[in-house]
Amino acid sequence: MQRLFAIVSLLLCSLAASAGTLTKSHSQDKFSDVEIEATIKAKLAKSKIGKDGFQVHVKNQIATWTGATSVMQHKGAATRMAKAAGAIQVVNNIKISDQAKAQAAGNLNGVPRRAQVKTD
Repeated sequence: MQRLFAIVSLLLCSLAASAGTLTKSHSQDKFSDVEIEATIKAKLAKSKIGKDGFQVHVKNQIATWTGATSVMQHKGAATRMAKAAGAIQVVNNIKISDQAKAQAAGNLNGVPRRAQVKTD
């Protein structure tokens, strides 16, 4: 029984020691610029905002976005995407069209909104 316990303990210790090397921690800022940019571009290709033709460049773990969009939410989505990919800071130079700004302003016309709450 002691032999089995010793084997299991050794196995768990070796797994715990190697677990730290399997993934990189965002808090330790171990992602390279190339890795961050590649991750962002892969996410961008799969995302709805990829159709906007945004450009992203990463230097010193700071992601810089450029481009234009007609959907206001796409600018925020780009920032969140870069942060999720490991960027420590995001410079978002994406321009929002005047049409999107006008539509957003129209949505804030002072009329109270009603929230729908589900009850089980």
